Amino acid sequence: MQQEFYKYQGTGNDFVMIDNRLQTFDKNNTKHIAFLCDRRFGIGADGLILLENHDTYDFKMVYFNSDGNESTMCGNGGRCLVAFARDLGIITKNTVFEAIDGLHHAAITNDIVKLQMLDVDTIEKHENHVFLNTGSPHHVEFKDNIEDFDIKTEGAKIRYGAPYNEAGSNVNFVKKLTNDTFTVRTYERGVEDETLSCGTGVTAVAIAMHAINQTTSNNVNLNVQGGKLNVSFTKDTNGAYKNVWLVGPANFVFKGTI
Repeated sequence: MQQEFYKYQGTGNDFVMIDNRLQTFDKNNTKHIAFLCDRRFGIGADGLILLENHDTYDFKMVYFNSDGNESTMCGNGGRCLVAFARDLGIITKNTVFEAIDGLHHAAITNDIVKLQMLDVDTIEKHENHVFLNTGSPHHVEFKDNIEDFDIKTEGAKIRYGAPYNEAGSNVNFVKKLTNDTFTVRTYERGVEDETLSCGTGVTAVAIAMHAINQTTSNNVNLNVQGGKLNVSFTKDTNGAYKNVWLVGPANFVFKGTI
């Protein structure tokens, strides 16, 4: 059987996109999904995303990590899916779609996608790190030697260690550059390696840095291995972070059959 696919990337975070509005893709075949994401034997991607019909909204997002398992929200994947939906003619500029963590509003202009993320009202502040959930769980900690740090080895230790254990967490290492600009490198669970960018990760970093007074800005710039992203938000009187927006490029790479 031949499968038509599309490849998109957002600041180097790359995805296999499949139009599954006719429900022809087998979502239970984890080995096949992992094969499609394999960089040596398949297409190669950090994850696979299905675009499906929705009864009420523009479309539905179903996201799988590169290990073949359905996963929690992926911010860059959501941005790339908005670009995919635009290119398929499903939307023009503004959209509302459903993902595993609920509804998301988004807008696209040329190759820049602005995606509304979850509100965040629980932030765990620990001595050496911050933990919060921005649609996916994220551990955030500072690392001065971030440029030559062994992200894969050290990230895996945290990802599999206490208190995360089997469920695991994504792990973000951060270096402060200015009041509103930070460098971020992320170890992603499910990929089990560093990715060039993580949308929920930079969202977590921006909010965490504001929560621990490392920035006074509600518009934060994040430098990742694959480019630059921006996160903006408002903080209400109860300390909850709302109107959280992830902004950055999302680009079509190629189309093919496998």
